[in-house]
Amino acid sequence: MDTGSDRPGEVVVAADKAQADGAPESGEQGLGSRAPAFVKKSRALHLSWQVGVFVIGLAVVVAGIIMLPLPGPGWVVIFAGMAIWATEFVWAQLVLRWTKRKVTEAAQKALDPKVRRRNITLTVIGLVIVGILLGVYLWKFGVVMPWKIRDQ
Repeated sequence: MDTGSDRPGEVVVAADKAQADGAPESGEQGLGSRAPAFVKKSRALHLSWQVGVFVIGLAVVVAGIIMLPLPGPGWVVIFAGMAIWATEFVWAQLVLRWTKRKVTEAAQKALDPKVRRRNITLTVIGLVIVGILLGVYLWKFGVVMPWKIRDQ
């Protein structure tokens, strides 16, 4: 584990790959609030701003959670709520960075030719099995539409 130091007992507080002077690397924004300067000047206004961002982000995340079992882009909405939170809260920025890194790693892994061949093979095998089961069901029971069922 890279703690940013070679001496035992020392740890780096920020895990965002920031340079020593606090400037972020390679176009990444630093951690922290992105509220306008006039909002940051007043403690009460900044706290109100944070509460507003939290409530809006929470509403979006809850809407995404509701969309998971229902029709709708649930995960996209959840990540949009996390992005709203990430405009103001460091913990959400870190979660969003971790998620982006994991999605990028998964995309790179999925593009690997061996993995693609394996996934295509498993998909074809699964479709063949489903086709066989569907054929056996139709052979055994036939096609009976619900509106043609006779009372017995």
